[in-house]
Amino acid sequence: MLNHPVLWAFCAVVTGYLLLDLGVFHKKVRALTFRQAAWQSLMIVIVALAFGVFVYHEKGRDRALEYYSAYVMEYALSMDNIFVILLIMRYFSIEPQYHHKVLFWGVIGAMLMRGIFIFAGVLLIRKFSWVLYVFGAFLIWAGIKNLIKKEDGTPDFSKNPLLRFLSRYLRITTVPHQGKFVIRRGNRRFFTLLALALLMVELTDLIFAVDSIPAAFAITQDEDVLFSSNILAVMGLRSMFFMLAAVIQRFWALEYGISIVLIGIGLKMFQELLGFHISAEESLGFIVGVLGLSIVLSLLIRRER
Repeated sequence: MLNHPVLWAFCAVVTGYLLLDLGVFHKKVRALTFRQAAWQSLMIVIVALAFGVFVYHEKGRDRALEYYSAYVMEYALSMDNIFVILLIMRYFSIEPQYHHKVLFWGVIGAMLMRGIFIFAGVLLIRKFSWVLYVFGAFLIWAGIKNLIKKEDGTPDFSKNPLLRFLSRYLRITTVPHQGKFVIRRGNRRFFTLLALALLMVELTDLIFAVDSIPAAFAITQDEDVLFSSNILAVMGLRSMFFMLAAVIQRFWALEYGISIVLIGIGLKMFQELLGFHISAEESLGFIVGVLGLSIVLSLLIRRER
């Protein structure tokens, strides 16, 4: 790790941005306006694009293309995550001014979980190269399943096994939390609904990571590129939440586009066995093209979800 300048630079960029976000942008508890969310989303996208230039300088053209491919892929895969997070906030009646706090610490947890997944996956693939074929088969299965699945409607969190487990074994209070995850009543500490919302957001990210991490491995096995592209995309979607929460259902075709991309990059893992080669440029063009087309179709054709 000491010889990984890209990883060290990434840690410095993320640490600086999080300190700026917490100490300047959100020093006071308040709801984020659409304009503020738009500017912050643009800022993190610019940071992510600029970091790709740094990857190009340090690792070359192919790694930079892989970085941008993985970044776009993760960004798209996390779109549905926004919709689920919105439902979680509504279910626990979390006030808008506290959404950022839940999402901020949710990203910290996501960084730790995904970092463990990515570096463990890299070690596993280096020891057992056939694991890539398992990932590829899983992505193809996930893509086909998403294409043919029926609409399940709004998820019922009251039946969620984790929420039932937490409600049974943790001391929970429904009194006003005032932005605190834990409050004291008498000599006892109680978890608030804000804490439950954070735990459910972490669970949601864990579930979505099951798709997104193998998808990233289909694009590259470079741990620096994997980790930096994955985390920067997750950080960007936190601010995108405030922009897209009200209109995320409008992009109905994106689900189909993501499914096609999953199948495509899953097949890419079998390219040596099937006797063909997909370059980094072709991979990036395929991902951007399919996702872009699905967004355009969503805007042109209105459909109730």
